[in-house]
Amino acid sequence: MPELRQNYATKEWVIIASERAKRPSSYVENGVHKLLTEDRPEYDPNCPFCVGNEELDLQVENFPPVGPWKTRVVRNKYPALSGDGLPVQLSDGVHASISGVGRHEVLVEHPRHNTTLALIDPEHIQLVLETFQQRGKAMSEDPRIKQIIFFKNHGERAGASLAHPHCQIIGMPVVPDTIRRRMLAMQQHVNEQGENPIQVMLEEELQSGERLINVSEHFVAFVLYAGSSPFHSWIVPRRPQANFLDVPPAELADLAVVLRDMLRRIYYGLNDPDYNLIIRSSPLHEPNDSHFHWYIAMVPRLSRVAGFEMGSGMYINPSLPESCAAFLRDVRI
Repeated sequence: MPELRQNYATKEWVIIASERAKRPSSYVENGVHKLLTEDRPEYDPNCPFCVGNEELDLQVENFPPVGPWKTRVVRNKYPALSGDGLPVQLSDGVHASISGVGRHEVLVEHPRHNTTLALIDPEHIQLVLETFQQRGKAMSEDPRIKQIIFFKNHGERAGASLAHPHCQIIGMPVVPDTIRRRMLAMQQHVNEQGENPIQVMLEEELQSGERLINVSEHFVAFVLYAGSSPFHSWIVPRRPQANFLDVPPAELADLAVVLRDMLRRIYYGLNDPDYNLIIRSSPLHEPNDSHFHWYIAMVPRLSRVAGFEMGSGMYINPSLPESCAAFLRDVRI
């Protein structure tokens, strides 16, 4: 029988369609024309992110600043938000708007065209995370920015328009409603139960072990009990902390190892699927965010959103999270 499951932290419901659940191995990307990231050329003369093709008018920062770059940050050529102006808010009856000011940057993860986070060493992944932090801290000094979104789109189905490994950082003049709702749900839980719901989830996952993928000194990686789609996973810090920007270097180094482990299991186990990776962090400069707990969400794009999801706001997951976790644990990396 199908089962409705609720995410303990966000209070969102999903349907686990057990009667039509597929075996985890059925999600392996086996298309005839599937081109793995590692099978691409190391250099693409038409790629603006490859070494020698840099569009210097968009340059923000190189890391390291002197010598060959290892990571690079540029302004998005087609930004979602403009870096000029002030966030002017207007209201006319039922119509409310705010001018689309903010920051939109691209973090080029590696000089090579044919790699991705799953294929590079943990030290370089740590550099990517540190670059995220440095640019996030720079954006946080802009009084117009209320929320920073850190994300990676890997593959066309995940929204990537360029193949070269890259992430994006968007600084917004508002806190998105989905983040606000999650914060309110966590705050209500803390007020009523006297406990942080994500900490309770961690303790349950560690005790159960059914959905665990990796446990380190500072982080826990697991497939969500109420995942909205196949292999939907979280990486959560064991120490409660609201904002990703405050994570110290030693914990970033540990996170790099855990993140690489998870991404390699997905890359090799599912044959380099498209995916979205999001760092969910608290809004900037808000005093009452101590109940929030930052984390990384990883969502392979193995199923499609259809009318039911759009009409109900509830997802149907045609996989068993416990089976997905067991599959990933068995992947040789």
